[in-house]
Amino acid sequence: MSSDFLWTDRPQPTRGPKPALTPQRVADTGIALAVAEGLGALSMQRIAAELGFTKMSLYRYVPGKAELVALMVERAIGAPPAVAPADWRAGLGAWASGMLDRFLAHPWALEATLGPRPIGPNELAWMEAAVSVLVGTGLTGAERFDTVAVIAGHVRMIAQQAAVARPGEAELLDAIGAVIGRHADRFPALAATLADSAEGRDQAFTFGLDRILDGVGLLIARRGGAPAAAGQL
Repeated sequence: MSSDFLWTDRPQPTRGPKPALTPQRVADTGIALAVAEGLGALSMQRIAAELGFTKMSLYRYVPGKAELVALMVERAIGAPPAVAPADWRAGLGAWASGMLDRFLAHPWALEATLGPRPIGPNELAWMEAAVSVLVGTGLTGAERFDTVAVIAGHVRMIAQQAAVARPGEAELLDAIGAVIGRHADRFPALAATLADSAEGRDQAFTFGLDRILDGVGLLIARRGGAPAAAGQL
């Protein structure tokens, strides 16, 4: 398992027949399969069959499955959105929203970006974009990394909930409310909370991100930096 494959440009031959395949075509076939059936359906044999080639022929273009999955992540997740370096809060808000959009479009990437794996330039560019807006805030290097990790964890949690097709917050609260309506005397605090929760449902991503950024703003203020206005992405 090596990252070199993701960082080396392969010159196209100028003479002779064009290659029958390209790493990009192999990866795009893997992406289509993962979107349709999940990452568990992915194998070199399956992709070879989809392309009409032998399994061994794929290794001319992709060293192995780990590198293939990494290339799939690079192509599916792509480059990060442009962030505003002068406003750390707006920058991290745009970064988190962009990451959520990519994971919602490619839920298989949630599993693909866990644990040791080859790391490509796009994945590092996402990290660079996030930590860059925290430079100069007074946070230590460890605190900058932890801030990004906490936000990424929040994004992944929301995306994972969507990926497993869990009911929306409104549907879940309605189901709970149907039971609470008959047993309000046993759960008075829950009954009162449900009665007061008609507005603001299905906003877990924005609410959670705002609260994380509020906390980061307080820490930046303690470090002598200038926190952004609370509650504004």
